[in-house]
Amino acid sequence: MNVLIIGAGGREHALAWKCKQSQKVTSLHVTPGNGGIESIADCWYLTDHEAILSRAKTEKIELVIIGQEDYLVNGLTEQLEAAGIAVFGPSQQAARLEGSKVFAKEFMKRHNIPTAGFEKFEDVNAAKAYLKKIDAPFVIKASGLAAGKGVLICEDIETAEKGLDEIMVDKQFGEAGDHVVIEEFLEGEEASFFVFTDGTNYITLPTLQDHKRQLELDQGLNTGGMGCYSPAPVVDESVTDKVIQQVVEPTLRGMVQDGHPYKGILYIGLMIDAGQPRVVEYNIRFGDPECQPLMMLLDSDMVEIAMAVANNSLDTLSVKWKAQAAVIVILASGGYPGSYEKGFTIQGLEEVESSEKQMVFHAGTRRDQNRYLTAGGRVLGVTCLGDNLEEALKLAYLNSARISWPGSQYRRDIGLKGLKRLTRGKKELQVAVIMGSASDRKIADKAAAIFDQCNVAYEIIVSSAHRTPERTRQFIHDAEQRGAEVFIAIAGMAAHLPGVVAAETRFPVIGVPVNASTMGGQDALLSIVQMPPGIPVATVGIDRGDNAALLAVQILSISYPYLKAYHFEYRLQMEQKVIASN
Repeated sequence: MNVLIIGAGGREHALAWKCKQSQKVTSLHVTPGNGGIESIADCWYLTDHEAILSRAKTEKIELVIIGQEDYLVNGLTEQLEAAGIAVFGPSQQAARLEGSKVFAKEFMKRHNIPTAGFEKFEDVNAAKAYLKKIDAPFVIKASGLAAGKGVLICEDIETAEKGLDEIMVDKQFGEAGDHVVIEEFLEGEEASFFVFTDGTNYITLPTLQDHKRQLELDQGLNTGGMGCYSPAPVVDESVTDKVIQQVVEPTLRGMVQDGHPYKGILYIGLMIDAGQPRVVEYNIRFGDPECQPLMMLLDSDMVEIAMAVANNSLDTLSVKWKAQAAVIVILASGGYPGSYEKGFTIQGLEEVESSEKQMVFHAGTRRDQNRYLTAGGRVLGVTCLGDNLEEALKLAYLNSARISWPGSQYRRDIGLKGLKRLTRGKKELQVAVIMGSASDRKIADKAAAIFDQCNVAYEIIVSSAHRTPERTRQFIHDAEQRGAEVFIAIAGMAAHLPGVVAAETRFPVIGVPVNASTMGGQDALLSIVQMPPGIPVATVGIDRGDNAALLAVQILSISYPYLKAYHFEYRLQMEQKVIASN
């Protein structure tokens, strides 16, 4: 079978990579293609519909997989099908689910699909007047296609009005900004949900979580996606059932009722709050970067799936997926999603060997003899598999660090939200905090604030090494029985409490010296560091309950990977505060 894939990004590279493995493929072609795709497929570098159709006839193409949304919105599906070529992708009318935000929102409202409240506008002054009637933050969307960047989330009315001018007056996204949708801001956590569908039958794909913002901790401008991971723990079995019942089935049924059955891959962008999903948007194709990890996880023939969708026989297939986690980290040009320079030589690609566990998919590159040059905003997608999310993340970031060019950037926090949810094995008590005196409460509260932020189970009591030794001993033993793996002892002056705790437990002890005398806490600090051989006690700065808690989190993270995510997130927050202060 002669197969053509249409598109020019990392999504199309991944599709080509997967289709190349099919025994059904005789020849594989991609248009326009990119530098990386050239190594596995014949790239035509055509974008005009008529030129593509003519070449497809010449090459006797039997199946076309349309990856890029603008070709679908502009009706290429119908042109190819009219020539007797099978197409994996929706019709032009069905493609309005992504091609027009106004159409999509009205469709959801008409078919009772849960989504944010909205209003549509074609006059910028009317849109600005509406902003004054609602509360911030404001969500403003260009109605047409904007390469994943036509969404603004504005914290105040001044920023929102400026955004409206950029979209509707300055035409930053061209005709896509002729109409805008202003939506209710949805609280919650985002996730990506995909289904293969032939218009009637459907098959769900593994869930993912994309990272749209340019900078760590979801700061900066919206992009087409800076990375994602799969599976997304926020989409549990209960949420999945709700998405299928409240979104997937009503959407497919609604498209049939409206006379435009949807065929292809359907992306449903979700916002999930307290277990209830609502639709943020539809996409009419594989997401980029979601496609890359999905193709790595797919354990079935993509060409078979595409043909079954095109031939309305998806119910005859059983699609298999690898029982692994997948991660993609996007390496982007400096300045993206704004203006950026092109033409830099990419260093280090040869250090990442392609395998079933790791691939570098090209999104914005061009080939220059034996080297690759940057040719876009999102340049590469380092995609890796692992037996679990932590393993996949380690491999992805190890490989990302090997590749560079002047100004290259990538987010360091891809997957942290997922890791934070993987708390299996967490005990009812992880850290036991003992204060020598009730006057030490402010110091203990510093530790408590860290534990609350990092989802650590802890308990705080007052118990003196001298006045209540039996109570102290009993609490230590009881805490061990309930799961405590780190002890923090807060004490001033002679500071015997940390030593007593260390003598009673086999778990790590962190002593916090307290400023409780004319020596400003130096006496307590010196007492703690002079423990006898065999009774080790770590210590931190005077009154630094917060640092003691962070050290406890680091110790626990050896056994609990989710705590590595919380700790790294804390470090990123501190980094951002320093940058903001300058």
